[in-house]
Amino acid sequence: MAWGKKKGGRKEPLFGLPAALADLRLTAADRIPGGEDKPKKSAKSSAKRKSEDAGDEPPRERKAPASRSGAKRRSKSRFGAGLGRLVYWGAVLSLWGVIAVIGVVIYVGAHLPPIQSLEIPKRPPTIQIVGIDGSMLAQRGEMAGANVALKDLPPYLPKAFIAIEDRRYYSHFGIDPIGILRALVTNVLHRGVSQGGSTLTQQLAKNLFLTQERTMQRKLQEAELAIWLERKHSKDEILELYLNRVYFGSGAYGVEAAAQKYFGKSARNVTVAEAAMLAGLVKSPSRLAPNRNPEGAEARAQIVLTAMADAKFITEAQAQATIGHPSYNVKPAGAGTVNYVADWIGEVLDDLVGQIDESIKVETTIDPKLQSVAEAAIIDELAAKSVKFNVSQGALVAMTPDGAVRAMVGGRNYSESQYNRAVTARRQPGSSFKPFVYLTALEQGLTPDTVRQDAPIEVKGWKPENYTHEYFGAVTLTQALAMSLNTVAIRLGLEVGPKNVVRTAHRLGISSKLEPNASIALGTSEVSVVELVGAYAPFANGGFAVAPHVVTRIRTLSGKLLYMRQPDERNQVIDPRNVGMMNAMMRETLISGTAKKAEIPGWPAAGKTGTSQDYRDAWFIGYTANLVTGVWLGNDDNSPTKKATGGGLPVEVWSRFMKTAHEGVPVANLPSSPGGWGLSNLAQAASQVSPPTAAAPGPAPASAGGYRPPPPTRANVRPEAAAGLDGWLMDRLFGGNR
Repeated sequence: MAWGKKKGGRKEPLFGLPAALADLRLTAADRIPGGEDKPKKSAKSSAKRKSEDAGDEPPRERKAPASRSGAKRRSKSRFGAGLGRLVYWGAVLSLWGVIAVIGVVIYVGAHLPPIQSLEIPKRPPTIQIVGIDGSMLAQRGEMAGANVALKDLPPYLPKAFIAIEDRRYYSHFGIDPIGILRALVTNVLHRGVSQGGSTLTQQLAKNLFLTQERTMQRKLQEAELAIWLERKHSKDEILELYLNRVYFGSGAYGVEAAAQKYFGKSARNVTVAEAAMLAGLVKSPSRLAPNRNPEGAEARAQIVLTAMADAKFITEAQAQATIGHPSYNVKPAGAGTVNYVADWIGEVLDDLVGQIDESIKVETTIDPKLQSVAEAAIIDELAAKSVKFNVSQGALVAMTPDGAVRAMVGGRNYSESQYNRAVTARRQPGSSFKPFVYLTALEQGLTPDTVRQDAPIEVKGWKPENYTHEYFGAVTLTQALAMSLNTVAIRLGLEVGPKNVVRTAHRLGISSKLEPNASIALGTSEVSVVELVGAYAPFANGGFAVAPHVVTRIRTLSGKLLYMRQPDERNQVIDPRNVGMMNAMMRETLISGTAKKAEIPGWPAAGKTGTSQDYRDAWFIGYTANLVTGVWLGNDDNSPTKKATGGGLPVEVWSRFMKTAHEGVPVANLPSSPGGWGLSNLAQAASQVSPPTAAAPGPAPASAGGYRPPPPTRANVRPEAAAGLDGWLMDRLFGGNR
């Protein structure tokens, strides 16, 4: 029917299963969530479907889409889940971090000695060297002063260290986290290590128990030990330990040693400025040592003073006044020649007491006054004449006739050269070796008045000459030794045998190797100053051998005796009669011979000069009954000097030293021959010299040998330099100061 038709066309009836499912429709609420993610159909198909749906049933009210609050709830749910996961994993990582830290602590602790067995180690041993009067001469080893109690120090001294090294010292537990953080930030800002975070306790732990290596393991060990120290000791005890153990450069450990080293006073008496300088050294002790870098040390001290004022340890006015007018009494770095003595002692110490494990005091034979005089004599003489004579170095050894060394100078400046020219160097002694030749001759029956010829000589093509290139014919042994005539010495050496000369020298104390050849009479084998002086000592003591020595006692600082020198056995190496004859002959060297410039008013003295080939070495060994002193001058590279002779510079140094050394000392005679050496020798000598001439003084006729004999003199009377032909010849000869 027309009225029954519905808009949209005729609808055919359905039967069976299609009819049952015809009205079944799914709404949006019936769809599976997430269906929105399926691919969308095309707009055309969608429109077609909507048209069909509209034709099948009346239009329905559309449901609103899911609300925004639901989306927010889902977002919060996801955020909560993420936060939970973050907390979970953070807790897990923290737990593992704690486990790792505990493991590191256990590992580091396992490489430390057991805490229960740790003890404050002993101070490093020092060697105190004192003079014959008990005064301090030098120190060797790691210099450590006596412990000083904190209460005995001026309060600004420990505060200076706290101000510059550990401002929060009294508020941390051994490690300062704030200080570490501050240092870390500062270093990052400066892009380098400009500030450290170690506390005073950590520094003490490092100094006491650890090495100076820069490793993470060492830093962790340092931290553990610092905490242990804080638990075991009070803050004041730790600070006192620190001040008495920290290193201040130049071998000084502790504030007392440093104050003595740099200011010559006790740490109890340092000024505010000096306290600031000591505190400033800890940063770089070797670089800032005030006796080597005074400008750097003072600049660092001003930084410390500013830090002390900032910490309210001193007032701003005090800091400014001290910075503006610092009072430093810095001692210069040790360059004194007594250090040559200290080095020599260090070389023999092991033989005397073996390995030392505690501090000791070495008592010596050195006289500080004579040491100063010897040093001044060498230094002043070289300063005045080294350029003129091309001489750069010198050495001096003075000892008593029993071998006790009273003074030793091994060079002109210890700080420039530590090579000991008195002990270690060996040089040709030249004519200063001749006394051993003449002594050998006396021991074979000759006397000082025995006559030998001074004339040209040739030994296997070798033609030695006298210093003046002149020859004087028949001369006594006394004259030959006083004039240092080479040809006579060589003739005597060959006459008595070079091997016997070597035996004589070794018997008297020469320890160096000597070559038994013809030239040994002219001192061509090398010896040291100390052994040559020691070999002259028997002439001064009556013929007894000596062993040069400088150490008398060695004690620990607590007083325990470790070594005491026993008196030498009296070993007679020269017959007293020969001692007297040698002294008479060598006295003539100082009276009218090559050492006539030597002078000790009122004192009988004897000795011998020496000059080696090409003027490379200049010597004088002279002695009294009180002291035997030897002087050497030359160059380390063995280069020739400008005609420096034994009778010149060495005699001047010797005279200056010996005059002072004998002031106020009672005069004593040298040993002499018991009853002289007999009148029969006078007749023998008279028959060997040329007969007197009646002619006026003048040159004697030449002999067949081409030499001119000296004018006749009585065998036992020395020639006077100002008398007749004899004096003329002596003046000619002595002009060279051989």
